[in-house]
Amino acid sequence: MSLLPSSLSKIPTCYATVSIGTPFTPLPSKLHLIAAAGFQGIELGFPDLLSFASHNLGRDVGPQEFDILCKAGEEVKTLCEETGLKVVMLQPFANFEGWEPQSGEREDAFGRAKGWIRIMEAVGTDMLQVGSTDAEIPVDRHSAIADLKELADLLSFHGFRLAYENWCWSTHAPDWKDVWEIVKGVDRSNVGLCLDTFQTAGGEWADPTTKSGLLEGEGSKEAMEKKFHASLQDLARIIPSEKIYILQISDAYKPKQPLDPEPDESGMKPRGRWSSSLRPVPFDGGYLPVVDVAKAVLQTGFRGWFSMEVFDGGPDGRDHEWRDMEGYAMKAMRSHERLLQEAANA
Repeated sequence: MSLLPSSLSKIPTCYATVSIGTPFTPLPSKLHLIAAAGFQGIELGFPDLLSFASHNLGRDVGPQEFDILCKAGEEVKTLCEETGLKVVMLQPFANFEGWEPQSGEREDAFGRAKGWIRIMEAVGTDMLQVGSTDAEIPVDRHSAIADLKELADLLSFHGFRLAYENWCWSTHAPDWKDVWEIVKGVDRSNVGLCLDTFQTAGGEWADPTTKSGLLEGEGSKEAMEKKFHASLQDLARIIPSEKIYILQISDAYKPKQPLDPEPDESGMKPRGRWSSSLRPVPFDGGYLPVVDVAKAVLQTGFRGWFSMEVFDGGPDGRDHEWRDMEGYAMKAMRSHERLLQEAANA
């Protein structure tokens, strides 16, 4: 199905605060650069809120000091209003679902959820990103659905939404079809999807542990490509546009050497390591079929937030100096514009 360029002209643009500078870069500077590049909103990264609160107090603020974080969140809301930015989403809420009933981990997960809801109120956002858990626990789908229902109901009381994202290294829901089945099972009007070009192509098309950088278990590259594009056709056909809340945008560098397929000393799987520092903006050295993923999402009729969420340490993943943040933000906007143009022409 072709896409009319005129239908894409009003897609709103967003930029994740964790995707420019470092956690030590002052948040007001990040917001100014994001707004100056022409973006209309932000995904507020929790690490940036922690850093902002810590800088204001002159000490390290802990992730569950919610009274302090809410006060800092109110200041962030004011900063965003002054720069003309909407706080589109708070992220990333991780390792929430699937813990054993009555366990300390489950109690902690719901305690964090209630604290993050308070922060959402303070910063003025109505959407919480929840990534499919990568905790090394056996996750029963029924329990995951039950946990997310409970979270959805907590959010609904405040008029808030839950955007559920597949992380391609998740222990139970690495693909878009997995999270879509869970969202259908949750069956709440305030629960939808956070789709991501990296998470989809990085899980179903690419593999950072192979020499080719591609999935190699399908017999041939042609067979893999056929299966991947069939998946994108399913996405475009199956998912109602109103159940997509946001599309995150990034590409990936092909690792110079295949990553070790085993988890590292911290337990992080190879796709998680790949995600953390080898994700540039599209058309800047990456190799994923980002345009194909974006087009499939647009073919659902979705015309909501396109959000740059990149983790760019350069082709070797080690360059974190951020010498030109202003130039990078402008490059991200040019990438967004080209992505829409190429999706319409593909």
